[in-house]
Amino acid sequence: MKHTRVKDLLNSNNTLHEVNAKGWVRTFRNNQFIALNDGSTINNIQCVVDFENTAEETLKRITTGAAISVTGNLVESKGAGQKYEIQVKKLEILGDSDAEKFPMQPKKHSLEFLRENAHLRVRTNAFGAIMRIRSVLSFAVHSYFQQKGFVYVNTPIITGADAEGAGEMFQITSLPLNNLPKNEEGNIDYKKDFFGKHTNLTVSGQLEGETFAMALGQIYTFGPTFRAENSNTSRHLAEFWMIEPEVAFNNLDDNMDLAEDFIQYVIKFAMDKCGDDLKFLEGRLLDEEKSKPQAERSEMALLEKLNFVLENNFKRVSYTEAIDILRDCTPNKKKKFQYIINEWGADLQSEHERYLVEKHFKCPVILFDYPANIKAFYMRLNEDGKTVRAMDILFPGIGEIVGGSQREERFDVLVEKMKALGIDEEELWWYLDTRRFGSAVHSGFGLGFERLVLFVTGMSNIRDVIPFPRTPQNADF
Repeated sequence: MKHTRVKDLLNSNNTLHEVNAKGWVRTFRNNQFIALNDGSTINNIQCVVDFENTAEETLKRITTGAAISVTGNLVESKGAGQKYEIQVKKLEILGDSDAEKFPMQPKKHSLEFLRENAHLRVRTNAFGAIMRIRSVLSFAVHSYFQQKGFVYVNTPIITGADAEGAGEMFQITSLPLNNLPKNEEGNIDYKKDFFGKHTNLTVSGQLEGETFAMALGQIYTFGPTFRAENSNTSRHLAEFWMIEPEVAFNNLDDNMDLAEDFIQYVIKFAMDKCGDDLKFLEGRLLDEEKSKPQAERSEMALLEKLNFVLENNFKRVSYTEAIDILRDCTPNKKKKFQYIINEWGADLQSEHERYLVEKHFKCPVILFDYPANIKAFYMRLNEDGKTVRAMDILFPGIGEIVGGSQREERFDVLVEKMKALGIDEEELWWYLDTRRFGSAVHSGFGLGFERLVLFVTGMSNIRDVIPFPRTPQNADF
């Protein structure tokens, strides 16, 4: 008999018929009640064993983590908390699990312990829920852009370009590290390398994406990016996924409209599809917060926070106005901020971004027109000569979730900016071609997918929303 997913069994309207279910044992109580889960839902199905007519040897093998197959009648459950259960007629152990050694026992585990067992943590309720939500959000991203007529572009993972100009890139080489070839100047001779030049893992698909937008009109990329940034924080990963739309003929206002509409769409999509998982994670978050001092607890529960983003228009505020607000605010005057805001030109930190969203405006915020000297070379210079058409979207509890800009479409201005920053024109000759031949106003943004998953799931550490986190000194699994 073909097995039926637990989710479908629990949603069935057809009882008193024989079914087969396969999955992993979560708990086994009183030699009688198996909580079975197959990953299709946060909810287990109870399987009731006739222990008097089941071999003792088989009962001993029904342990947490064991893979089993059960066949029996689907009936209305007499117990509280579940609609249906399976009255087991036949039980088969598909894969044993040593109860003494299986790490994912039915008890509370620390998130650090679970990260050390990332290959098994998805068998817990919390991580099963997170990964199902991540999957649905990924589908929502494609659904949104495909419905809007965007073209999905796969930009290269291996590149010679540093889109951010920060230089924090993982180098790629096939040269023997214990005997590197040198040129006449004594430097590494990359001409002898696989690609014949210095190459890296990409930090962004934006520059390549721009070239496609200038032919296809509106495109998006959604793929892995890499940063060799030695940041051991709860918000940084060395390998993460980026969503980067790019649209020809869009100015900064159009860009902000697109980003706001996109974010609200994918969040609503997840709320519509992942109700049980989100409800579970909300309960988990409330339990976790009980142990925190009142001042450190979230002002909103998870679902309330998600609805907050859906129901509030994003407030658009210039960087200059934001600096005035922050300079005059109580936490700054009383030196409660770790980074005190004294003057225009300061690079805003997460504490400042969260203050603007959570305390001052009490809604999502889009900051725009940043100082040119703290933003990337490709952003369009404003007429004042000191600010660029950049925008960041700030969310409660997380700070920046989106960064974007109107791109500098003027060839001469772009070349001057590159020279000022020491960026090699010859290295980006192909990028400059888009300004030589048929240049036009265009804009785009980048959204770190894990930051989005972090916000939607209510988790506090970005390492807990990606299957196998890559961080400094950690590339296990």
